Amino acid sequence: MPYELLIERHAEKDLKKLSSQLFSQIMAKIRALAMNPHPRGSRKISGSARDWRLRVGNYRILYEVDNRANTVTIMRVKHRKDVYRDL
Repeated sequence: MPYELLIERHAEKDLKKLSSQLFSQIMAKIRALAMNPHPRGSRKISGSARDWRLRVGNYRILYEVDNRANTVTIMRVKHRKDVYRDL
């Protein structure tokens, strides 16, 4: 059963700032998370119970997986040098 995708407001703003080519690449990865929230290459964020990260080039998708509610919440999409500063 596919997971429901939720995108937080911060992530929406991050996505609007991307070039169209990068936006397409990242959205393809985000859509794929609905079928498999733990794809190859995803890593758990240490110190957190449900937070994960996925690499797309120099960008990172930070997301939270709730297996009980079958949801994947996209929290941030930022360049790797900036993404962990807000945590």
